[in-house]
Amino acid sequence: MTTWFITGASRGFGLETVRQALERGDNVVATARDPQAIEKQLPEYADRLLAVKLDVTDESQARAAATAAVERFGGIDVLVNNAGRGLLGAVEEASDAEVRAVYDTNVFGLLNVTRAVLPVMRRQGSGRVLNLSSIGGFRSVAGFGIYCSTKFAVEGISEAMRQELAPLGIHVTIVEPGYFRTDFLDASSLHTQDEVIADYARTSGAMRGAVPGLNHAQPGDPVKGAAAILTLVDAGTPPLRAQLGSDCAAEMDRKIEQLREESAAWRHLALSTDHDDTRAGG
Repeated sequence: MTTWFITGASRGFGLETVRQALERGDNVVATARDPQAIEKQLPEYADRLLAVKLDVTDESQARAAATAAVERFGGIDVLVNNAGRGLLGAVEEASDAEVRAVYDTNVFGLLNVTRAVLPVMRRQGSGRVLNLSSIGGFRSVAGFGIYCSTKFAVEGISEAMRQELAPLGIHVTIVEPGYFRTDFLDASSLHTQDEVIADYARTSGAMRGAVPGLNHAQPGDPVKGAAAILTLVDAGTPPLRAQLGSDCAAEMDRKIEQLREESAAWRHLALSTDHDDTRAGG
């Protein structure tokens, strides 16, 4: 029986993944700042559900949660680093405290949990790690620069982890959702920066104005998104990156084409910087 360890599990993608894993008979360690919120929504699965209090920014809590998982279920087969928060506003508008708060959850929190769980997987010689990134981890947009930068960091960490852990029997996959109809754009998950600079009215300011209209009208279905995560866990050879949502796939294609065009246009500059003896030897 598979045992999951899922962060940010009280709502949205996290909760739906917990639900579907339990429905198919797996064990789930579901973590959140308020674990009772999880238990209240899934009372029928008490025998296979361990809801644990976890603020991912607290490394001691992460270690305690991993220990509780092993004590209850004997191991951890799947880690889903789902907990995260957003920040809306121009890069210059973001205060030091606002930037650090997002990094503390999205990057350092992910690392806290990963460091707590990987020793379990290494002892087992097997495991799956799914790090929730975003289409914003592959391309950034005005108004979400700080948030996207945290997801760029997650992608860089995950690429290295995949190389480091593959020889140990542990697979790492980056999950890149587009806009899904969760509460991510609610104030509970998305903080809007306090400072507003008028010069950014047409860029990040326009994004500030557009977000309320997008909320709860996003194209992605979180039920289908969670089912896709289960598919990735079950895959014999999971991908490094997996896009979720037609909007994500379209943005991915646009960014790849932009990279191709720009690389071709400036290839002469790239090649001009090698030592002469390197070029001659090639």
